Amino acid sequence: MRSETMTRIELITIGRSCVDLYGEQVGGRLEDMASFGKYVGGSPTNTAIGAARLGLRSALLTRVGNDHMGRFVREQLVREGVATHGVLTDPDRLTALVLLGIRDPETFPLIFYRDDCADMALCEADLDPAFIASADAVLVNGTHLSTPGVFAASVTAARLMRASGGRVVFDVDFRPVLWGLTPRDMGENRFVADPAVTATMQRVLPLVDLVVGTEQEIHILGGSRDTLVALAAIRRLTAAPIVVKRAAAGCVVVEGAILAALGDACVVPGYPVEVFNALGAGDAFMAGLLRGWLRGETLATAATWGNACGALVVSRHGCAPAMPGWHELRGFLARTAWPYRLREARDLEQQHWVAHRPRRYDELTVLAVDHRTQFDEMVRMSGPDARARVASFKTLVLRATDRLAAGASTFGVLLDGGDGARALEAAADLPYWTGRPIEVPGSRPLRFENGLDPAVTLRGWPVTQVVKCLVYYRMDDAADLRAMQDRQLVRLFEACRATRHELLVEVIVSAHGDVAPDTTAQVLEHFYTLGVYPDWWKLEPAEDHATWSRIAAVIDAHDPACQGVLLLGLSAAPAVLLERFEVAATYPIVKGFAVGRTIWHSVAAQWLDGTIDEDAAMKQITANFRVLVDAWRTARSGVLPAKADG
Repeated sequence: MRSETMTRIELITIGRSCVDLYGEQVGGRLEDMASFGKYVGGSPTNTAIGAARLGLRSALLTRVGNDHMGRFVREQLVREGVATHGVLTDPDRLTALVLLGIRDPETFPLIFYRDDCADMALCEADLDPAFIASADAVLVNGTHLSTPGVFAASVTAARLMRASGGRVVFDVDFRPVLWGLTPRDMGENRFVADPAVTATMQRVLPLVDLVVGTEQEIHILGGSRDTLVALAAIRRLTAAPIVVKRAAAGCVVVEGAILAALGDACVVPGYPVEVFNALGAGDAFMAGLLRGWLRGETLATAATWGNACGALVVSRHGCAPAMPGWHELRGFLARTAWPYRLREARDLEQQHWVAHRPRRYDELTVLAVDHRTQFDEMVRMSGPDARARVASFKTLVLRATDRLAAGASTFGVLLDGGDGARALEAAADLPYWTGRPIEVPGSRPLRFENGLDPAVTLRGWPVTQVVKCLVYYRMDDAADLRAMQDRQLVRLFEACRATRHELLVEVIVSAHGDVAPDTTAQVLEHFYTLGVYPDWWKLEPAEDHATWSRIAAVIDAHDPACQGVLLLGLSAAPAVLLERFEVAATYPIVKGFAVGRTIWHSVAAQWLDGTIDEDAAMKQITANFRVLVDAWRTARSGVLPAKADG
């Protein structure tokens, strides 16, 4: 009997949950790695994320530590749409870590840091029968059979699932080092024969409805290095279908009796792609397989989806972040002419990027105080002592934003890394969209801060900060000027993708010539033809529908998944901005505004002169910001304001 007391879940995965630290340098020893990418990891956790990306309602049952890494795992699961009410916080243990590297297509060194880690403390008492009964299936894995406590938790979960009428999936997931069968520095070793491990794993077979493993994992589960002999041993203990993963060769689905040759069963071919990173491919396979099997597809079809998911993941860096989404998977399956080096398929990588942004916005109202030239001028007018007050003022602006926003994620701030550095650091603890400029103010052609390549600069920025770049650009600019700016924008875009930062491109066309209805749209069209796909655009607040309809058409044609357009203020009077809001708000691609001087300029002058105190400054900034927020929301709702307070 299926439980209706909780929101129905299609899949609960049980077991390992850790943080993967992936070496970013490819082709060298793990000893020589100089930097690491940080991702959520652990086979059941990866599969839960992969399943969620494919549209399954998934949940995870595990423990994480009451530490920074445990909070990271939990927050990332929430961002991915994985239910976390089964993710328990262990106050006494740390979240596990794994260090991984990519040496060559056959060698992927890894070290598990899992001594007395949180997820291995999972026990029967952690199981909520109602939670298990709320799901259609539970996935247990071999690692969480390796000690008595986790064995009992896994087997009890399987029994509860069967009692409630659901299905049990067994991922053999054999890591000899986690059973104490190899030295600790041999985490990449995938097979060591051990009769005790075989006997332990076989105890769960009478409870399962589907078995999935590589050929080596089938060998340990069946107790024989002969695949057919091992399959026969498994079949004596369960009638469940067995899916044998065979890497690039695809997989074999064995239903019913074991035949005389493995090739006599249902062979599902793989995809001919370059293996860049084999780690995580099996978890992706499982996610794709279960997306089909739990939704009623045949195992042959489900295995095809699993093979495709595995092919996509082996072409990318990392495990969980490489998992494809449902539309991405369908797009991959719909075509056969993919490059062998799959990660070079730009359209596929663009689709992957936009599908897995951490947050989408229907509205975004941003207070911009990333200005540098304007504050330099204020300091010159007020004296050198004003410099320290500028930094305090930018922190004050952040506090004023927080006062108005009250935790609403539809608010944001733009802050620089100079005078705004302390405010940027404080913003990390707040739930608001945060952007940061990278360009040298006023540069034309475009130059980047400190004269550095943007990829170097962005390595030092938190990934949650959106990269903002202002460019003065027109299609009638001199050819050499345009060529220089184009190169810079392409470099910046590629750097943002490499470092996983969202990009906001602010375009100003009015500073160096007349503006027609298609002036801005032509620039956006040109940037797209360069292969530059900003996550956000920040554009001048045009007053006419002709301009906005052209802009909207260009974005829709090239990047319908664009996060949106924000209106810049250009220091316009509030009354002028409110009029422009009325026009722009009729276009769904315009999500809000990023306005600065209109809100804070006069307040800043008084603050730096010492004519108003902190409380008065915050009150005035909050009031000015509220006027624009209310006006935008009114315009978006289609109700005209009775009056605009200039």
